[in-house]
Amino acid sequence: MNGIHDLGGMHGLGPVVREENEPVFREEWERHVFAVLNLTLAAGQYNVDELRHAIERMDPARYLQTSYYEHWLHAAEDLLDAKGVVTREELLRRAVEITQRSSAAASGTSHSQVSGAPNGSRAPGAGRLPSE
Repeated sequence: MNGIHDLGGMHGLGPVVREENEPVFREEWERHVFAVLNLTLAAGQYNVDELRHAIERMDPARYLQTSYYEHWLHAAEDLLDAKGVVTREELLRRAVEITQRSSAAASGTSHSQVSGAPNGSRAPGAGRLPSE
């Protein structure tokens, strides 16, 4: 297979530059994605091959625009929906709730005062369906 995810085998992209002492997680949501992925793998919801294939099926432009952990998040969302564990609508609803609660905490308002669509800083996927 020679898809966009096979960047390591493509010529002309230059060397991979590694940051010295690069953190494993740059943001807290990445730690959560890592945990969800490991828990769902351990629970047998899907296997590593299915996970890899879900990442390989990502839209090439979307793949290039997103980070390593966003690839994992996309794959977990896609697989859990496909297997009937959780629907895309449930994921979207929960992402909106979390974003609203986070926005309320950051602005000093209560969660009940927050209404409408979330705005501002969001974890990837918050406020959008995984297929978008």
